[in-house]
Amino acid sequence: MNARKERLDVAAGEDTSHILSGLTNQLPDRDPEETAEWVESLDALIREQGTERAQYIMRSLLQRAGAQSVGVPMVTTTDYVNTIPVDQEAQFPGNEEYERRYRAYMRWNAAVMVHRAQRPEIGVGGHISTYAGAATLYEVGFNHFFRGKDAPGGGDQVFFQGHASPGMYARAFMEGRLSEEDLDGFRQEKSKEGHALSSYPHPRLMPNFWEFPTVSMGIGPMNAIYQAQNNRYLHNRGLKDTSDQQVWAFLGDGEMDEPESRGLLQLAANENLDNLNFVINCNLQRLDGPVRGNGKIMQELEAFFRGAGWNVIKVVWGREWDDLLTRDTDGSLVKIMNETPDGDYQTYKAESGGFVREHFFGKTPQTKDLVADLSDDEIWNLKRGGHDYRKVYAAYKAATEFKGKPTVILAKTVKGYGLGPHFEGRNATHQMKKLTLDDLKKFRDHLRIPVSDEQLEKDPYRPPYYHPGTDAPEIKYLLERRAALGGSVPERRSKHSDIELPEAKSYEVAKRGSGKQQAATTMAFVRLLKDLMRDKNFGKHIAPIIPDEARTFGMDAFFPTAKIYNPKGQNYLSVDRDLVLAYKESAQGQLIHPGINEAGAVAAFTAAGTAYATHGVPLVPVYVFYSMFGFQRTGDAFWAAADQMTRGFIIGATAGRTTLTGEGLQHADGHSPLLASTNPAVVTYDPAYGYEMGHIVRDGLERMYGHDSTDRNLMYYLTVYNEPIVQPAEPENLDVEGVLKGIYKLADSPAEGPKSQILASGVSVPWALEAQRILAEDWGVSADVWSVTSWNELRRDGLAAEEEAFLNPGKDTREPFVTRQLAGAQGPVVAVSDYMKAVPDQIRQFIPNEFATLGADGFGFSDTRAAARRYFKNDTHSIVVKTLQLLAAKDEVDGNAPAQAIEKYRLLNVNAGTTGNAGGES
Repeated sequence: MNARKERLDVAAGEDTSHILSGLTNQLPDRDPEETAEWVESLDALIREQGTERAQYIMRSLLQRAGAQSVGVPMVTTTDYVNTIPVDQEAQFPGNEEYERRYRAYMRWNAAVMVHRAQRPEIGVGGHISTYAGAATLYEVGFNHFFRGKDAPGGGDQVFFQGHASPGMYARAFMEGRLSEEDLDGFRQEKSKEGHALSSYPHPRLMPNFWEFPTVSMGIGPMNAIYQAQNNRYLHNRGLKDTSDQQVWAFLGDGEMDEPESRGLLQLAANENLDNLNFVINCNLQRLDGPVRGNGKIMQELEAFFRGAGWNVIKVVWGREWDDLLTRDTDGSLVKIMNETPDGDYQTYKAESGGFVREHFFGKTPQTKDLVADLSDDEIWNLKRGGHDYRKVYAAYKAATEFKGKPTVILAKTVKGYGLGPHFEGRNATHQMKKLTLDDLKKFRDHLRIPVSDEQLEKDPYRPPYYHPGTDAPEIKYLLERRAALGGSVPERRSKHSDIELPEAKSYEVAKRGSGKQQAATTMAFVRLLKDLMRDKNFGKHIAPIIPDEARTFGMDAFFPTAKIYNPKGQNYLSVDRDLVLAYKESAQGQLIHPGINEAGAVAAFTAAGTAYATHGVPLVPVYVFYSMFGFQRTGDAFWAAADQMTRGFIIGATAGRTTLTGEGLQHADGHSPLLASTNPAVVTYDPAYGYEMGHIVRDGLERMYGHDSTDRNLMYYLTVYNEPIVQPAEPENLDVEGVLKGIYKLADSPAEGPKSQILASGVSVPWALEAQRILAEDWGVSADVWSVTSWNELRRDGLAAEEEAFLNPGKDTREPFVTRQLAGAQGPVVAVSDYMKAVPDQIRQFIPNEFATLGADGFGFSDTRAAARRYFKNDTHSIVVKTLQLLAAKDEVDGNAPAQAIEKYRLLNVNAGTTGNAGGES
């Protein structure tokens, strides 16, 4: 004990200036007597006229001091006390006793559900401690703030902390939405199908329950910010009145270490998103230990959010501290509160009231006297603010009424609150998934649950759930509160207003080709998108999302017409106002322009692509990103988008490893289709021509919003290039099925001779056509060219066919589509793309012909397109040589032909490459 006391005393004596506001500690007090008089005057003002008047006087003085050039620092952190003074707390309107009762039931049922799921024959885990500590934060919201779908305006959007999901299930059980059998299906989604609950908030797994996936740390905060923005976007564009909707995001203090958690705060402040509320559960612990053992995470977050332009409300102490703080006339208690690091606060909650008396209050004679009349139990029951429903209610009410800024509520809690000494505040509490029999009894006693010792002892692995019955007054009250607020939360509804898909003429621009002009596939797509946006019925539903590269993609043409969304409009004189393609912002703008911000762009994409469910108003986001900065940089966010069942188009512009000639290693994308293939909701295409894109986009819209679609929740990923070519018109009798399923024959060889097949995608299709000509003219080889619009979809189809055969032995099953398409195609196959060889290699197992791949493996670099393609050996002449090599191995051409071709075309000389052009226009 003495060793521990010495450690605590040392910790408390360390320099703690980094966790204080530092308003006066850098300046000398040259007249303490005068200072005391000023402080006494302020105290008198507070006593006589209250804190609200004192706030106004202080702000006026600070404003005047600034005008007089008196150096007053910004107050980034306040004392470690509640932001809302006691005399300004809103009156709690609920029935405290009823709410306490069923909050206890929910905490019990949540813990029991996880405990039962951890019994030996199941062992699927779960998290007990997060909800135990956050129950008050949630219940105040459920009882008084969170509006359901039937509320006027459509209700609120609530992002629940992922690890707290057992608490939401426990509430749904109280409301009659879930049964005991459902609770026993926690984390057993296939073995208990029909009565299964997902581990975390997963809309895709529970599409009528969860609305937002949040367990991937940092993505919840981003998506909540852009959800609030999307609400305003819908409102300002006249698509839906969202003025009465609030967005709530429940986060952990450890979660705020994620760069994504803090990285987009400025957007919420810049756009005055006062419809957004962050609630950060500050239990001072991350998964393995304290968040800031030597510091104060609440103070750090207060400074960070205030500096980012947010309204900050701290809920540090419960009502039991009010009297002590009132009697702390010399500030000794507040000083100790300010100086005590979080590591010590965590230790106090794992000890006892006597320990707190000695090591916290015992630091000064004044504070020791403050609690002299309190018993050790009373000291132990001095609650943290996040467990006091009056304090939390006052904070939520102030947040929802605050105008002009988003609000963050920092609520101090104890992780594992009420679960007993083995759990509360322990470093390992996050990983603890079951309770001992003694823990169960103490937890039951703490919550006053009417479950007997005999019931617990009968089977410690299956303690009973508790529900008092639907006729119990507290349950009637619970249901009345939810009915008054518009129904249950969370709830997801996918029914939406009808959307009229584009008319056929909107796709004509894609079919026409580019005539004599050259146009890259990026420009072909932009022209198609422009006509889709002009469609009188459908166009308003498109939400183009373009980070700071619109001019690179040739999308600056949208600026003066569709305009860039800015809720404040454009209140400056634009430098390019006289240009035809002037930069134009508007509160009614259609283009979402996140800036240099791929993470924010995907969050905006997710919010827009799920508006059909969150708001019943379909939006079709079209996110255009630069090179590899889509799936490589934000793959986790796209995974969350898939979980949330986002629908929309992802356009990988300046795609390919060799097309972006001057940008070098980090911009040479040779692998994004492989990354995209890991996301089951992403349908990936690598089109070569505009007419292919027209059919792909039409098919995507039909699958997302067509009346006959059965698989709607898809994201279409199209790779497009910045290398201009003459875009051909759509051929007659085009194999549209082949375009959509992934492969069609583009050109039969006119030559007679040994047969071969060239499969190419995207920008490599013109190289294949040139190789076809050279093979015929120089070597007498007949090579047919196939356009592979999707290696990924061909593989998925092939694997599905194999699975069907695997599960139906002895029966006739279908062939993979690519196998059927190539049936009768003679000779070896050379597959080529501007991606690494693994991309076309995806279909190797489904092709009986001899098969070889050419691609761009390795890191990219800056050089001409021709040199890069010659270096990677995926250019026109490499296709020729590889084809000859395969034919020579079969004795169908002279055995010396490959070596002769290598010498003839100087294949080993990067300066001899001729494939492609130097054009860079989109």
